[in-house]
Amino acid sequence: MRLMQEFKQFAMRGNVIDLAVGVVIGGAFGKIVTSLVNDIVMPIVGALTGGVDFKDKVWVLTTPVEGLPPVTLKYGAFANAVLDFMIIAFAIFMAIKVMNKLARTSLATVAPVK
Repeated sequence: MRLMQEFKQFAMRGNVIDLAVGVVIGGAFGKIVTSLVNDIVMPIVGALTGGVDFKDKVWVLTTPVEGLPPVTLKYGAFANAVLDFMIIAFAIFMAIKVMNKLARTSLATVAPVK
């Protein structure tokens, strides 16, 4: 029973709950960014490049054999994933930059303890 009590104490710590909330919000943010890339950014890029749809871009390595599909490298889907990552990384960078600035200003306004 002691193991269960220790687990409950661990699971109810603020840091664990904050982490869980961060994971859920991060997952939702990832879906938003994926939609932004797939549904807004890439169609604009496609229009600028003459109607190219990047998510369907592949390099065919082998031709279909006896009903088996060809082996392909899906570089268009990879480009979308890289763009997703870059947008998420930039958003996290900006959020941390703002939090650091707020932390510096709040520390500067606190009077020193005598």
